Amino acid sequence: MSETTAPGSLVDIQATPDTRGIPLRHVGISNISYPIVVWDRSQQRQATVGRFKLTVDLPREYKGTHMSRFVTALEHHRGECSLETMPAFVDELRERLDAERAHVRVEFPYFIRRTAPVSGLESSLEIRAWFVGDVDGDRAAAFTLGVEVPVMTLCPCSKAISRYGAHCQRSMVRVEVRFREMIWIEELVEWADAAASAPIFPLLKRSDEKWVTERSYENPAFVEDVVRSMATRLIAEERVTWFQVEAENQESIHNHDAYAAVGSDDLDVEARRSALRRARMQEGAP
Repeated sequence: MSETTAPGSLVDIQATPDTRGIPLRHVGISNISYPIVVWDRSQQRQATVGRFKLTVDLPREYKGTHMSRFVTALEHHRGECSLETMPAFVDELRERLDAERAHVRVEFPYFIRRTAPVSGLESSLEIRAWFVGDVDGDRAAAFTLGVEVPVMTLCPCSKAISRYGAHCQRSMVRVEVRFREMIWIEELVEWADAAASAPIFPLLKRSDEKWVTERSYENPAFVEDVVRSMATRLIAEERVTWFQVEAENQESIHNHDAYAAVGSDDLDVEARRSALRRARMQEGAP
């Protein structure tokens, strides 16, 4: 800017017309890190660092969006990042950018305290977690919670055909949910652990290794078993309104990974829940 140029006279290139007639669904900024605080079931709050992707839609008549406004909105909402704060964040983003749609995604490391099964030693397990906020027109903002949980799986086929044990591997379970009542990150982690052959522990003594080895051998699971078990648990959970589950085995004896996925859009969830309710009533369960 020259010394003779007044700030108010600077040309707004982004707002100039574009003649190609192509609207864009997502424009904005990504890969920007900010300190955040998220809800922790046992400690109430946990400080971490979020990596954000912020976008809005851009009408076909405009050349570009205003990047500084995304950072301004992020700065205004820095601090707590949760189900309660995300709707206001995406609404402000949409208003600042004069858009119909807005999208916020933040990924962050989240730590859970783990107690070894025999020795009782404690350590911290890192979970990758993310929040997504979406708003479109006059509809209320949608909030999605996601986690990626490391687990252990033991191959049922290997166990069935081998004379001496079975091969196992670390697996990653990715779960995304929307809900009508609070679902904790810790709950999703517990459900993923239960769907696998055994949980992952950062700190194990020999007695703990024995427990994990035998636990996995007693609970073999294909990648297909993991996603089906997880889906069964989420269907039974009335708080969940939508879900998507993926599992990926980092195979130990193959030159590839094994993958499976299932989501509530693939299933008649309400029919399955109605059948579960009828079964509970017949059993006299609450």
